[in-house]
Amino acid sequence: MSDALHRDPTAPTEPLYRDPTAPTDARVRDLLARMTLREKAGQLNQRMYGWDAYRRTPDGGFELTDALYAETDRFEGLGALYGLQRADAWSGVEHGSGPGAEDGAALAELVQRHVVRRSRLGIPALFVEEVPHGLMALDGTVLPVNLAVGAGWDPDLYRRAAAHAAAELRARGGHVALVSALDIARDPRWGRTEECFGEDPYLAARLTEALVRGMQGAGEVFAQDKAPVVLKHFAGQGATVGGRNSAESELGWRELHEIHLPAARAGVRAGAAAVMAAYNEVDGMPCSGNRALLTGLLREEWGFEGLVMADGLAVDRLARITGDKVSAGALALNSGVDLSLWDEGFTHLEEAVERGLITEAVLDAAVARVLRLKFRLGLFERQDGTARPPAGGAELSRDLARAAVTLLRNDGVLPVGPHVSRIAVLGPQAATTAHQFGDYTAPQRPGTGSSVLDALRRLAPPGLDIRHAPGCTLTGRDLSGIPAAIAAAAASDLAVLVLGGSSARTPDTEFDANGAALRAVSEMTCGEGADLAELRLGAAQYALLDAVLATGTPTAVVLVQGRPHVVPDTAPALLTAWYPGPWGGDAIAEVLLGLAEPAGRLPVSVPRSAAQLPVYYNHKDTEYGGYTDLGAEPAYSFGHGLSYTDFDWTEPAFTGRSLSVDVTNTGMRYGRCVVQVYLRRLITPTWPRTLELCAFEGVGLAPGERRTVTLPLAGLTGTVEIRVAASAAQALAVKGHSFTAPDETPL
Repeated sequence: MSDALHRDPTAPTEPLYRDPTAPTDARVRDLLARMTLREKAGQLNQRMYGWDAYRRTPDGGFELTDALYAETDRFEGLGALYGLQRADAWSGVEHGSGPGAEDGAALAELVQRHVVRRSRLGIPALFVEEVPHGLMALDGTVLPVNLAVGAGWDPDLYRRAAAHAAAELRARGGHVALVSALDIARDPRWGRTEECFGEDPYLAARLTEALVRGMQGAGEVFAQDKAPVVLKHFAGQGATVGGRNSAESELGWRELHEIHLPAARAGVRAGAAAVMAAYNEVDGMPCSGNRALLTGLLREEWGFEGLVMADGLAVDRLARITGDKVSAGALALNSGVDLSLWDEGFTHLEEAVERGLITEAVLDAAVARVLRLKFRLGLFERQDGTARPPAGGAELSRDLARAAVTLLRNDGVLPVGPHVSRIAVLGPQAATTAHQFGDYTAPQRPGTGSSVLDALRRLAPPGLDIRHAPGCTLTGRDLSGIPAAIAAAAASDLAVLVLGGSSARTPDTEFDANGAALRAVSEMTCGEGADLAELRLGAAQYALLDAVLATGTPTAVVLVQGRPHVVPDTAPALLTAWYPGPWGGDAIAEVLLGLAEPAGRLPVSVPRSAAQLPVYYNHKDTEYGGYTDLGAEPAYSFGHGLSYTDFDWTEPAFTGRSLSVDVTNTGMRYGRCVVQVYLRRLITPTWPRTLELCAFEGVGLAPGERRTVTLPLAGLTGTVEIRVAASAAQALAVKGHSFTAPDETPL
């Protein structure tokens, strides 16, 4: 006889939303029907900085703060909490004061227990963390920045790294990952260029797909080592005027669709759980208040059912339009924002309903999306960290760094040959790891990672003498260290000059309320809030370069940077590693010594001068000349990158909606090339672009090896010319092949 026949009919039954076997939508409806207006408003607020929710106790544990008690009392619970694990100069959290790998999950569990107890209905909070290039937390694995990922042109490698970052987040008790992916680098003066995958929408779309699939996995319910992704930033933030952070974007609807929306579209199709509305305006309306963008396009046209989060304090900025913060919150909610970030505007949603500024039905729709994400995460069934932090993060970071190192110029200097017995390792980036990380990086434990100098000394063959002199600092005009660098270079067979910029923040950095740098201090020249009017390095770095070259010693210049800086094309060899992460020194040294192939290809065009901007390759197809005082073409084009071997390609063969090309390594050593396919639209209803990347594939070949590479040509329509090349500049010069596709959804 079943237990059901013996059940006490007077015993209370669990509400439907507590039943893990019930359909998610039914659970959401049941819970929503039980909530008060105040509780609903609370689910849409993400007010606190997470580091204000706890403090260390004398015995090394954690205790909750009055600030957290006040916040959970205000709305009888907590919708979401930002940055519980965050550590950096802005938060003031460092080793000894914040959670590490060993106790991050315990802190999250402590906070969650309090939230659930304080909630009348036992609703847990979402813990939202920054995961821009790895989990931004003490002991989190730091990956190379997005621009370096773009240089790798390897979506599968990035998918695996993204999966690792999600597993680290969940193991620490975090739930939701904030990841930059949607910004397209159109003006490298912008300090956040390092957060972009590059200047091309197709490359960004492929990497965004990889990010979503790696972090989230598949299925309605998130696995315990997977995390919902908030894709930042929607939309057009990479096109702000003058390269200035949070400035306006002068974008037409077509430009927005062709350049700035394909990555978002790809992310939505891949199942992204959420997007973050950007700071910039589109057609005069800031994205957080732009109903045409967030509702008309994202929800109605694209069918997006996920969450929309506002960027930090962006809702309150709408008061400049509406007149006060109550109506600012109403505008954002009515436009399509579901979850705020530190704003006051959303704290007044209850009042906004009572004043008729929003309907309760609109409020309910936003709350339902927040609750649905919590159910998909299984937070009502479990609230603790899910597993031990996964292993293998350091090697994935190294792999990404290796893939990103891009050789721009090589006059026979690299790789280091057997005739070299002494190397002078020079420059302000040579002996440090601090400037390899990029912005949004937590403090690192001493000894983490490797500098270029350390790696060369460790990896160089026996008998190779490595000497070092910094020469100068990243910023400023102090030339006092240059004589020692000259002496070291003059006494060597090869000089390796490591130059670049830095996004490293220090405690004396002045921060805005949203964490952006108000005034860059020390050696910070890149990152959020650190925009440049020009693209030059620090003045002393150019003096050091000239002085070293004047010795006559063959010189290889290495750039560690978060944007393409302007460097004279005077050294025999030039390579860039972007911000390659902690183990970037290993990757760079391996390439210099010939232990690894320079596999990277440029994700952005490198200008000769900031006065040329813009120099992106996919401009409109207009005949124009250069400037009277300077050409209009970049120093190095999108897709460019040299190898230590040579490749031969056959003419492409077309079959249906794909093309095939045979690639042969004709050199004497292993190498990886990236087959790039560009289209040139021949007959179009609107003015076309000169070129558009439409497919690519990386292929590694042993000496003499030949392989057929087949690439899809999906998404094309009409008559186009297809060009297969190793860079955008080469694609302009090679013969095109006409290809007529039947009507379908345009690329």
